[in-house]
Amino acid sequence: MNWDNREELVRRIESDLLDSLDEELELEIEDRTGVLGAVPGAAEVAPESHAQRVAYFKELFRLQAELVKLQDWVASTKQKAVILFEGRDAAGKGGVIKRITQRLNPRVCRVVALPAPNDRERTQWYFQRYAAHLPAAGEMVLFDRSWYNRAGVERVMGFCSDEEYDEFFRSVPEFERMLARSGIRVIKYWFSITDEEQHLRFLGRIHDPLKQWKLSPMDLESRRRWEDYTRAKEVMMEHTHIPEAPWWVVPADNKKQARLNCIRHLLSQFPYSEVPRPEVELPARVRHADYLRNPVPESMIVPQLY
Repeated sequence: MNWDNREELVRRIESDLLDSLDEELELEIEDRTGVLGAVPGAAEVAPESHAQRVAYFKELFRLQAELVKLQDWVASTKQKAVILFEGRDAAGKGGVIKRITQRLNPRVCRVVALPAPNDRERTQWYFQRYAAHLPAAGEMVLFDRSWYNRAGVERVMGFCSDEEYDEFFRSVPEFERMLARSGIRVIKYWFSITDEEQHLRFLGRIHDPLKQWKLSPMDLESRRRWEDYTRAKEVMMEHTHIPEAPWWVVPADNKKQARLNCIRHLLSQFPYSEVPRPEVELPARVRHADYLRNPVPESMIVPQLY
């Protein structure tokens, strides 16, 4: 390819940008052919208009550009931030986390999603395995579920004793105040969906072969225990909504609105500003007359089926 041809260069760059955009759009195509047809009553639901989708993406991309500015500010000013995402199964926590981190540097903004504790971890101080993932200076850490598992699933499913549960509520406010005193900003989001909306999302996962992996036996049991989870959430917020680390509730029946509202609110929690970047100049490649590129053996090349 002759990169001296400016028009061709611009065309290729534009083509690459459009390909990147197409990949992002693919993430949003939830009404795949043959999937919704398997869901009872799906044909009766009016599809989202093209104008609505365009408006959503336009605002999402604008907010993601602001997230890049926030990332640069966090890194340059050596901030430390922890953002917790809690809520019922299928509430949309993973979706908003994906959109927040989509265009950010994973060395600055990373996600922590811990599995159930192993036998050794069950004998540790409860917060120990979470503390190991707290941020250093210049980092943001997003917890996809957090130490609040004890107040939710562990309480409802009987995975902790009454004594452990009571001790959690004695400890967690002091733990979070300690984080705040050490310079770590703690922001806590609860994604709230209605009974009916969770029911529909679970049906969607059941009938969608690309999402069935998201349904675990624990998820199905949580559906049966809806009211128990509601009571557990209310007790949790009553005991842990503190000035140093308040709870923020995100109405999440509409996934796209929840994503935009959460991201915008997250941005409002920091006094960030754009960090000037030095102008980048691409250096000329060094060329040597005796350099010869060896051909790749055909047996090593991936078959070109597309």
